[in-house]
Amino acid sequence: MLKLASTAATAEPLAGTTATADLAAPITYNVAKIRGLDIFYREAGAKSAPTILLLHGFPSSSHMFRDLIPELSAKFHVVAPDYPGFGHSSAPSPKAFAYTFANVADVIDELTTVIGVESYVLYMQDYGGPVGMRLATKNPGKVLALVVQNAVVNVEGWNPEIVAKFSPVWQNRTPETEKPLREFLTAQTTRFQYTHGSARTNRLSPDAWTYDQALLDRTGNDEIQVELLHRYQDNVAQYAKWQDYLKTRRPPTLVVWGNNDPFFTAEGRDLFKTLMPAAETRSYDAGHFALETHAGEIATAMMDFLSRNLSASRHGRPK
Repeated sequence: MLKLASTAATAEPLAGTTATADLAAPITYNVAKIRGLDIFYREAGAKSAPTILLLHGFPSSSHMFRDLIPELSAKFHVVAPDYPGFGHSSAPSPKAFAYTFANVADVIDELTTVIGVESYVLYMQDYGGPVGMRLATKNPGKVLALVVQNAVVNVEGWNPEIVAKFSPVWQNRTPETEKPLREFLTAQTTRFQYTHGSARTNRLSPDAWTYDQALLDRTGNDEIQVELLHRYQDNVAQYAKWQDYLKTRRPPTLVVWGNNDPFFTAEGRDLFKTLMPAAETRSYDAGHFALETHAGEIATAMMDFLSRNLSASRHGRPK
């Protein structure tokens, strides 16, 4: 494996971290067998260090963290899985695997057990929000901290125009009401998700949307993605529960937000601080996939936040 140079900010070593220099650890590419599925994950950093579990959005995969992992791996153990139906993980048909967010979260939960991760910082972007919030409410004692990047837990956090497109199929699923969902699978929309709202267009790699689209275009993958988009209504039904968790448990939380997101609004960003006054917010002149243009700044914010909020215990449990 190549040893990648890190541009992570200099910080005091965290408890349990064995890295002695600000050099990125090599990234390994692995597969674990979970429920008969091959679940692919990227991993880097010393396993004795606190774990950051990177949970990707739609229509991406762990590929979206390719720039962030080297920034974090000198000080942290980093794990970035692909959900079933995404990236390099198995993609059985909806008849063979129930594509609900609860099922996806359970697969990721089982993955952490299989690879020996006992506690984690949850990084949640887009779909990573409902996956991560299910992990957090199921295993609150495992959560060291939250990093939220353009993921919402309230209806007001949605662009009303997007809600208007989704509502008909959530109320009555037919080939006609599915059409707006299928628009989210086109090459034009995939590129739009990456380019809209970005102030640093010369930092946008076309590899990102080209890679995502190639996976979306696999035979049968459209049915998987439409099923998950349809089942997103299950997440909306959980918002009150997730808000209660945040308000009562108050895990250390950092919100890193692309302010020009066409899907999720400032109301989604600001709710976290309303529920948890100690939550910290960093906003960027970026779109939905802020890591594409601001990975360095986000990594720096994370390193500073986690160095202050993880305790001196071996596993970095919250203070």
